[in-house]
Amino acid sequence: MISGAHVVLYSRDADADRAFLRDAFDLPGVDVGAGWLILGLPPAEIAVHPAEANDLHEVYLLCDDIDAFAAAMQDRGVDVSEVHNEPWGRLVAVPLPGGGEIGVYQPLHERPDNPPAR
Repeated sequence: MISGAHVVLYSRDADADRAFLRDAFDLPGVDVGAGWLILGLPPAEIAVHPAEANDLHEVYLLCDDIDAFAAAMQDRGVDVSEVHNEPWGRLVAVPLPGGGEIGVYQPLHERPDNPPAR
């Protein structure tokens, strides 16, 4: 039934953040017109956490080795936070040119199988 996920990040400098994600994270993309870049992601997962309010969302990208990821970012001139350890994973924050940040983590929790692509 579900064939994928489309994640939307809001940014004060969308062009810079699109280029950053494409180039720093090596994400393939397609220009769907007027420079509007849609970036491809590997398989995804979703978790629902309890909260006092709705419409609060976070985006994390996953990696297999957070230390290697952080080193690769530093080699590309991208400053990332120090690796932070949590019971569920090891993570860094990556600042985006538009002023936001995105989390990247190496999961330590069990991962679901991804349904086959349609």
